[in-house]
Amino acid sequence: MSKPSTLYGTNLTLLTDLYQLTMAYGYWKSGEAETEAIFNLFFRKHPFKGGYTIACGLSHVVDLMENFRFEDEDLEYLATLEGNNGERLFEDAFLAYLGEMSFECDVDAVPEGTLVFPHEPMIRLRGPLIQCQLLETAMLSVVNFQTLIATKASRVALAAGGEPILEFGLRRAQGVDGGVSASRAAYVGGVAATSNVLAGKLFGIPVKGTHAHSWVMCFDSEMEAFEKYADAMPNNCVFLVDTYDTVEGVKKAIEVGQKLREKGHEMVGVRLDSGDLAYLSIQARELLDAAGFPDASIVASNNLDEHVITSLKQQGARIGVWGVGTKLATAYDQPALGGVYKLSAIRRKGEEVWHDRVKLSEQAIKVSNPGILQVRRFTRGAEHIADMIFDEREDIARDVTIIDPMDMTRRLRIPEGTTSTDLLEPVYRGGVLQHDELPDVHQARARAQEQLEQFHSGIKRFVHPHQYPVGLEKNLFDHKTRLILEARGFEH
Repeated sequence: MSKPSTLYGTNLTLLTDLYQLTMAYGYWKSGEAETEAIFNLFFRKHPFKGGYTIACGLSHVVDLMENFRFEDEDLEYLATLEGNNGERLFEDAFLAYLGEMSFECDVDAVPEGTLVFPHEPMIRLRGPLIQCQLLETAMLSVVNFQTLIATKASRVALAAGGEPILEFGLRRAQGVDGGVSASRAAYVGGVAATSNVLAGKLFGIPVKGTHAHSWVMCFDSEMEAFEKYADAMPNNCVFLVDTYDTVEGVKKAIEVGQKLREKGHEMVGVRLDSGDLAYLSIQARELLDAAGFPDASIVASNNLDEHVITSLKQQGARIGVWGVGTKLATAYDQPALGGVYKLSAIRRKGEEVWHDRVKLSEQAIKVSNPGILQVRRFTRGAEHIADMIFDEREDIARDVTIIDPMDMTRRLRIPEGTTSTDLLEPVYRGGVLQHDELPDVHQARARAQEQLEQFHSGIKRFVHPHQYPVGLEKNLFDHKTRLILEARGFEH
């Protein structure tokens, strides 16, 4: 497992919205703080109008939970908060209660790198209501962003068709944590390396980099700049050739590359950062090949994303390495995933029976699913064919029918004997971490690549992707329908 981040210190318990604390106070005042609850973290729509999403961020969620406690300085700060009448929000006895609290929830989650789909629980918490509530904001902050970026990176990597992607987004990222988290998530999603040195140190991600235009501009000529860089970094020479004239820059890089070769070193390649990348890469490739540098890479950057890369490939571009920055690290075309965290069942002290809960809405997509939820993935041969959301308390039939929660007429029967795997795996039991080590960032990345190969290619299309079948198990669908009708005053 990765070491906890030290960017802001290890205890981020106050990384929450105030309303989580006011609700926690209300639970405590009303005697509901220790009521047992089940919450599920999920999303309702794939980002980028895509056909799949890659789960990411669990490692940092575990860091949050491992350090879930209210320090004296946290409590001192909370004691200063006031309501509209100028009086304290929280009384001393409540703050003392928070100070004595220790994490004791059960947590189940899909491993990082798993492909997930709308309405499927990615993380399920079961434990004291107050603790489940206080963790909501921080978990959503972590999982929403890292899942979004991992998915974007996966799409970019698919567009590149196996050619390496370098993540260059740190300088355009939304702050320090946005940059570091983006680099980590992008690696899980499929990039080969990052320019972010801190992310390389924290997570063991490969780091790559060349030089900027300012290096070339510091010298009296482009040739001198390339020669000085070759003298300083003979084992890392990718020359940025578009400061003045790209084609002439390539020619100068070739001259310096020949001198490097005479000294026993090899030019790694050239980088294009502006202009007509398709045309210029073809020109550069011809020059490099003619000069005896067929293995020199052409690296391209400049506002790339999956759509631009796809277009450049269609134009016959000869680019071999893709530097993707702003549009990856910021998820430029969709800045948020929209993941949510909803209560699905509650059990008060002394009771044996769970009371299922369903959130209603005028929009069907916002109606939540009740119960103790799990996700089962069905596989035929080497390909995943459907996912079923079901209640763990139910005896599942040998042959099952799943029902689309958005359209009850869309149903799929899964024959008896179909191979299946349940996605939510134990992470905590009674607040105790169940693993000596969680999969690291490299294992999560490998899982994402393996998973992509196990799904129909249609879900990977960028335009009008195939809709992978995900449905509620029939008993759960019927139960949800009953709860909705009862809540709206109808008999079923």
